[in-house]
Amino acid sequence: MNVLQTLKRISLKSFWTLAKLCLRFPLFIFPTLSATKQCMSTSTEIYGRLHYKNGPANAFRHAFWNYLIAKKCYRWRKNVDSVLMWSKKITDWHENAFPNRELAKKMDLHNNEVGRFIFKEHFSKLENQVVDILREMTSNAVKINIQTDFTLTKNQLVYIIEDE
Repeated sequence: MNVLQTLKRISLKSFWTLAKLCLRFPLFIFPTLSATKQCMSTSTEIYGRLHYKNGPANAFRHAFWNYLIAKKCYRWRKNVDSVLMWSKKITDWHENAFPNRELAKKMDLHNNEVGRFIFKEHFSKLENQVVDILREMTSNAVKINIQTDFTLTKNQLVYIIEDE
């Protein structure tokens, strides 16, 4: 993960939004970068490159990413609400800074929310235990389309395409 290469891909407006976020939550910058790196590594270890597609592996990655951000930031600030707010803000920023198709964006935001829910429900568990929980949820993920009512998939992982 090359942070400078990533920053070059975003608009000036997105950059300033990120700068303001980081100034408001400076203690969360390094834990978030660490969580991102670990999430990508774990996702690749488990699913190979499938997590780059919009299938169940991608749902796992988004949920695990949000869980890890909250978990690692919690070590710095023992306030569940604060770390969940940060996790939402930074991952929402990511979805807006790197635009996606409408359904893919909805899917990502939904799976991000599931990851934060998992943190709230299981924040005292070890990360490998949460990986097992999320892998089980991934095997039961719900395939969605543009007509999907997301209120019916609350706390469930969702995906668009079948993993090969």
